[in-house]
Amino acid sequence: MAEITLRNVAKSFKSNHAIKGLDLTIADGEFVVLLGPTGAGKTTTLRLIAGLEQPDAGQVSIGGEDVTALPPSARDVTFVFQQYSLYPHLTVYENLAFPLRSPARRMDKAEIDRRVRETAKLVRIDHKLENRATKLSGGEMQRVAIGRALVRQPAIYLMDEPLSSLDAKLRADMRLELKRIQQELGATLLYVTHDQIEAMTMADRIGILRAGELVQIGTPREIYTTPASTYVATRLGQPAINLLPRGLIADAALPDAAQTIGARTEHLTIEKAANGNADGTVDWIEHLGDQNYLHVRIGERKLITLAPPDTPLSAGDRVLIRYNNPLCFDGNGDRLLGGAQ
Repeated sequence: MAEITLRNVAKSFKSNHAIKGLDLTIADGEFVVLLGPTGAGKTTTLRLIAGLEQPDAGQVSIGGEDVTALPPSARDVTFVFQQYSLYPHLTVYENLAFPLRSPARRMDKAEIDRRVRETAKLVRIDHKLENRATKLSGGEMQRVAIGRALVRQPAIYLMDEPLSSLDAKLRADMRLELKRIQQELGATLLYVTHDQIEAMTMADRIGILRAGELVQIGTPREIYTTPASTYVATRLGQPAINLLPRGLIADAALPDAAQTIGARTEHLTIEKAANGNADGTVDWIEHLGDQNYLHVRIGERKLITLAPPDTPLSAGDRVLIRYNNPLCFDGNGDRLLGGAQ
């Protein structure tokens, strides 16, 4: 079993409370993504699980065993960092083999060779085994870095924004590859990122961190459709959710306690105004090929939503806007349970 459990874990660096009473369980074989901005505590959480940091309070368990006081070498985890961290003077084969040549593992040459070649094939870098790391593209180097973690076959895989330094196409390709590999291996994987697309496309569950606290965890669909607060709601969705004050648009059917209305594309109906009655004006339209970003101004406020490529609307058009079961939040930013219809 490779279940990870954190119970009331806390960590501070001088006056900075990086992690505050974190409770989190990651099931054996689960792919969990921690999502949040810089400083939310994502990397610190990984380092606490890996044993690179010691918690000030709480307990870290792996596979039912309390590992809080154990050194990293005794925890059977691997860590993939944001940077490639390869040995530039070694070939791909030697980089992959390096973790297996530790005196602690005492693996014979035939077993090392088998694992290296199997792993290289898994990450689709087997055609580059004799190349030095300096002769690889960015995507290839990241495959080697991930392969070096996989080759050990640990209980837990920890990944700290491993795709952030790649260009957009490579990131998209590597997201698919990483999810494929995790499913083929049945691996337990904890991945941290600030990229919502990575979280939505790869995770079994997403945990939203804010200033060291886990504010919500659930499936990507749950986090998107039933966010616990305005903070969680703004973590997912492109374009970002529109947070509008009550009364800006006709909203007679909303709960009495609603102060902020969360409106994504699916929560809005927008059509060209007739007979002089209008709620706003189309400011401009971003044409993206398969869809458009529609920018609408309502007084001093602005909302952004998606529109089909053949939308009849144009910049300057006056429009009627109506809510369609939007998310509703109280004055503290907490979602009203009756507000996500």
